[in-house]
Amino acid sequence: MNYKSLFVAALLVLGTTAQAQEMIQKNNIRLQSDRMTPEALWAMGRIGGYAASPDGKHIVYNVAYYSVKENKSHHILYVMDADGQNQKKLTTSAKSETDAAWLSNDRIAFITGGEVWSMNIDGTNRQQLSKTEGAVEGFLFSPDNKKVILLKSIPYYGSIKKNPDDLPKATGRLVTDLNYRHWDHYVESIMHPFVANVGADGTIGEAQDILEGMPYECPMAPFGGIEQLAWSPDSKKIAYTCRMKEGVEYAISTDSDIFLFDLEAEEGTIDRNRNLCKEGVDLPNDPNAKDPQFRVDPTKTMKYQRINTIGKEQGEDFNVGYDQNPKFSPDGRYVAWLSMARDGYESDRQRLLVFDLKEWKKRYVTESFDSNVDDFCFSDNPKDAFIYFIGVWHATENLYAINWKGEVKQLTNDCADFGSLQMLNNGRQILAERHDYFHPADLYVVTPNMKKPELTDIRQITRENKHILDQLASGTSEQRWVKTTDGKEMLYWVILPPHFDATKKYPTLLFCEGGPQSPVSQFWSYRWNFFIMASQGYVVIAPNRHGLPGFGSEWCEEISGDWTGQCMDDYLTAIDDACEQLPYVDRDRLGAVGASFGGFSVYYLAGHHDKRFKCFIAHDGAFNLESMYTDTEEVWFSNWEYDDAYWNKDQTANARKTYENSPHRFVDKWDTPILCIHGELDYRINANQGMGAFNSARLRGIPAELLIFPDENHWVLKPQNGILWQRTYFEWLDRWLKK
Repeated sequence: MNYKSLFVAALLVLGTTAQAQEMIQKNNIRLQSDRMTPEALWAMGRIGGYAASPDGKHIVYNVAYYSVKENKSHHILYVMDADGQNQKKLTTSAKSETDAAWLSNDRIAFITGGEVWSMNIDGTNRQQLSKTEGAVEGFLFSPDNKKVILLKSIPYYGSIKKNPDDLPKATGRLVTDLNYRHWDHYVESIMHPFVANVGADGTIGEAQDILEGMPYECPMAPFGGIEQLAWSPDSKKIAYTCRMKEGVEYAISTDSDIFLFDLEAEEGTIDRNRNLCKEGVDLPNDPNAKDPQFRVDPTKTMKYQRINTIGKEQGEDFNVGYDQNPKFSPDGRYVAWLSMARDGYESDRQRLLVFDLKEWKKRYVTESFDSNVDDFCFSDNPKDAFIYFIGVWHATENLYAINWKGEVKQLTNDCADFGSLQMLNNGRQILAERHDYFHPADLYVVTPNMKKPELTDIRQITRENKHILDQLASGTSEQRWVKTTDGKEMLYWVILPPHFDATKKYPTLLFCEGGPQSPVSQFWSYRWNFFIMASQGYVVIAPNRHGLPGFGSEWCEEISGDWTGQCMDDYLTAIDDACEQLPYVDRDRLGAVGASFGGFSVYYLAGHHDKRFKCFIAHDGAFNLESMYTDTEEVWFSNWEYDDAYWNKDQTANARKTYENSPHRFVDKWDTPILCIHGELDYRINANQGMGAFNSARLRGIPAELLIFPDENHWVLKPQNGILWQRTYFEWLDRWLKK
């Protein structure tokens, strides 16, 4: 164990980064080597939310520090000048403080203990603004600071009946419909947005539920937050995201909409709460509808059902896919949001839709960008007629600008990923975070140059983990292209160890991405971290196989209904090319690793690798697709990817191929050691999948281990579990690949 790294983590929990650096310097504390370790990884501060002051002169931001010893995190707020100077720690207590937002140029609101507080820019004059018995989970003040949205959970009994009042200690749950558990919890409460008046002294009054009496969630589980709501600049309207469905209808559909709530309109009128996506439209989305034209079959993909064709039939766009994260233009005329076209397809191309509230018309402005828009912001400059956005293309996430004509201009060309854009409120600069394989997130100020994008200025303003990174030898990454078995070109990353010596042979890992449609860009992960893999002496091969965004919609969509075809050929093509073309790759010491769909890929490759690999690691992977179909809580996923329920007699050819090629059917061909990892709170891919794979391997006499986490979901979030995960991961790889 690296105790000095743990000491660094403890210092970070107790004080500021500057204090930790000072202590390290005074006591000559150093990491035990220049290689990244699990302990060093968990000692790093993690930058979260951030916001620029109205005048653009200051930035407040959140950093989470983790104590491995205490097995918990501590969230701290900092403020600094917009150029990164004069950093000051605002949090001084043992309580976490998060969700900082500006009330004015010298006053900051934040959450601590489930309540909204405010303080001066220097951290003084703290005032509790809300009194909700610790119920606040998010907030958003109106631009005039006279109203505020509070996010709070309310009881929900739509899928699980309320237990009798005289049985307060009963732990049983009587389930009456689907969506009774989601992601990692039983659905016994849902989030609602409440609006309250703010007094002259800043205190928050009694709040009104804008979805009162409605059994629908806003924001949407499991990942939605305050970004799914927005105030109009005049503080009179709220745009919000909601999927107004429950039970089976919720489980089979991804159809969420953007609603416009007018605080000044009379209750009960059409102007009070308008659906910007499909106002006044009845769509075929009810599994129990008496009229066949409004009925959907919950055991089949939405791909071929009328919900996804009715718009073309009627010459209308009803926004039947995911619509979320609205933002108003500075003049209030437009509201824009991220929109997917098809119901039931969570990985549809995410486009930028702009709704003209004056003409009551909508248009998609990013149709020429054949990849996802991941975040965006309107320019604050009244003279500008464009929106900034980030999107992935050819395995990096860069910054773009688009005008009303749909003309896209790339503004950055970094070998990195940018994220979470917002204007610095001077109309000419953008605040964003940036990360890559060897650097966790830091904050940057980008000054776009529209005429000469190559002159766009990118300036780093935080260096949260410099005191750790300076002690570590960095690896390197490079891109290679290879021809796939279907004659196309595929990009794959090669990540090389620190102190790389091209004359040596290195054990090599094939990384299998999850999703299945998540990009293999320059991501930074605190679990699937390429820096630590390279630091432990491994070359990593990370293919952007068929089914990933950033290479056009056709490439991305070829995986749906074909989980075991071209994408698996792509994995083998990449690792074979690396063995043939890269002399430092040791073909006799290859491993394959991955999580989620990547875990499924590992389970499948275990029966189809022709002895290429010496060991496997699968985390939270699907093993038995028939079981997976009814195990997962979001049926729309299995429906879209498999086409049909496994019991349907009229299955499509893709459905038959999917079930016939489920990894569990090829265990008789398994011959290679395998480590299975799973969280028992993973309701997306249930833990029985990992247990089934491990049990099968052991019954076959194959060396195998199962790392099971009773208290983790699809991720591994607790510090000691994270350390255990990393140690187990590398002990397994070293055992089979470093002999």
